[in-house]
Amino acid sequence: MTGDSSTPSARQRALLEQAYRYALQHGLADLSLRPLATAIGSSPRVLLFLFGSKDGLIRALLSRARADELTLLHQLHNAADDAPGGLAAATEQVWSWLAAEDHRALLTLWVEGYARSLTDPDGAWSGFAETTVEDWLGVLGNAQPAADRNTTAGRAQRTLALAVLRGALLDLLATGDIERTTAAVRQQLDSLCRPFHSPDDR
Repeated sequence: MTGDSSTPSARQRALLEQAYRYALQHGLADLSLRPLATAIGSSPRVLLFLFGSKDGLIRALLSRARADELTLLHQLHNAADDAPGGLAAATEQVWSWLAAEDHRALLTLWVEGYARSLTDPDGAWSGFAETTVEDWLGVLGNAQPAADRNTTAGRAQRTLALAVLRGALLDLLATGDIERTTAAVRQQLDSLCRPFHSPDDR
């Protein structure tokens, strides 16, 4: 978060939280400081003072979204440690969270940040997509047996799991069809339960 101090003030934290709620409803692509400021009871001048620039505010909002994501990942990390089933079970747990109706706003914002970080790699969105991929691969890797986790085959398996989750999520957000996308994810889980070997692991 950018501002006049490395430690955000109580006012800065409060406004960021309000701005985050606004972003969940309205997105970030066409974010304008004036309507945002009006909606949260502030002013563009105050927001620019606290966050340095519009890009600084967007970076702070993306960091706030990632904080929610990391809370989920921490919960899934603990669940993967306690529950049997390995990567397939972890993938199903992740999908259950992604498919929940009350997470749609956050995930739509996540998709927006992911896409913008690819089309504007040097802007406020810089690094968001790559960091997100690393975060999710980390929790999926944690669910794999230690002997497989750092092999070429193990990395390929969790990459496949992430690709299935991401693709099904995009479809779900576009169509709202939970039944069809969930069936597709569960069908792919069967392949994650089968051993997979690449020539590099011989």
